[in-house]
Amino acid sequence: MIIPEPSVTPESLLPAIKRMWESSAAKLESLENDYDKSQGTPVFTIGGRYTTRGWTEWTEGFVYGSSVLQYDATDDDAFLKIGRENTVDRMATHVSHVGVHDHGFNNLSTYGNLLRLCRENRIQASDWEIRFYELALKTSAAVQASRWTQLSHSEGYVYSFNGPHSLFIDTIRSCRILMVGHALGHVLMGEGDQPISLAGRALTHIRTTDKYNVYHGTGRDHYDVPGRTAHEAVFNLNDGSFRCPSSQQGFSGLTTWTRGLSWAMLGYAEQLEFVRDVLASSNIDSSELQNAESMMLDSARQTCDFYLNNTPTCGIPYWDTGAPQLHRLGDYLNQPADPFNQWEPVDSSAAAIAAQGLLRLGDLLQKRGDHDAAKYRQAGLHVTANLLQEPYLSTSNDHQGLLLHSIYHQPRGWDEVAEGQSIANGQSCMWGDYHLRELALYVQRLADDAVTDYTFYGCLPS
Repeated sequence: MIIPEPSVTPESLLPAIKRMWESSAAKLESLENDYDKSQGTPVFTIGGRYTTRGWTEWTEGFVYGSSVLQYDATDDDAFLKIGRENTVDRMATHVSHVGVHDHGFNNLSTYGNLLRLCRENRIQASDWEIRFYELALKTSAAVQASRWTQLSHSEGYVYSFNGPHSLFIDTIRSCRILMVGHALGHVLMGEGDQPISLAGRALTHIRTTDKYNVYHGTGRDHYDVPGRTAHEAVFNLNDGSFRCPSSQQGFSGLTTWTRGLSWAMLGYAEQLEFVRDVLASSNIDSSELQNAESMMLDSARQTCDFYLNNTPTCGIPYWDTGAPQLHRLGDYLNQPADPFNQWEPVDSSAAAIAAQGLLRLGDLLQKRGDHDAAKYRQAGLHVTANLLQEPYLSTSNDHQGLLLHSIYHQPRGWDEVAEGQSIANGQSCMWGDYHLRELALYVQRLADDAVTDYTFYGCLPS
């Protein structure tokens, strides 16, 4: 289980964060100058070079969003130019993409971050540029909300790219785009010109996810451990009934794929912030919001506690808590993770996502005066500190990746196993690199009381 170092503070991490941004700059320049965009979107590295992996084009926003974050943290105009121009030139298809559940990843990372910098008066933008970003986010939100399976009057979800029967845990974080669209005053227009609330769909999706993809220790099956998650929930669309948990990238539906767990941790924490800061003053029924907030807070605690108790002491998890060869590692939860072991890969990208979830939950609870706040906050800082140093931070200019030892798809064997190794290690992925940058920016802003907190809804008018 994670054993935090109590002396770590946001301020103490600033030298390591500065070093990370220095390494990040060279890698982003290499990616912009050397990667052949005609191949498709860069997804993960093989031999230290980014390559594509056709499944869905879900990582392109992380590429250009990373350059926007680099500018945000360092004021280097070259990266603003890269992020801005590529967003305009290459991201339009993601705004109108009807085939994926990833709008909250691609479009908030690009259009959203650029609009946020406009709102913060960090970049000069005309009214038309601001309206362009707003229109992209509104359209993205409506397109995402239209990808909808209605199970009953009170249950429904944004379905995954697997089809209408499939609810992914990942999408809880993609619901951010629906919330932003709602706050920008947009709705999804349905048949007969019937307006459909974007926030209503987001809250329904989160509630349905909470019921079927998150476990609460209520005895739903033999594997009902509080806080664990199933990657996928599968439904019979003939009658809307739940059939089974499943997994695409984890070991099974009855084990916990740790990146899916981390999406839930961060997704709940961010939505709680949004409810507190934005929806609380909206015209949504107050009792509905109170119920949603209570549900999300309970689940945020449970998923974060599960992560704390089922992750090695350093805070970097193995790719699945039920991975079949973990038993060969001995007492692996009471020692640091070993990315060079012989049996099971770690997933540093899950750690980068989870660390931000832990920090945001800790900050939220601190504002509420909750005594558990320090537990989550220090755990998040502990994980961050370990990700910002070797063997996880890549400082070599020969490697295009920033965060080493991530895993994409262990069941399909997509990740490179280098010569002399028995498991995948030493490589990077675009979402891992992006989320390390996002985590570093979040902590960097925590260390400076004079700077606005980094949130996904910072793109909204003040």
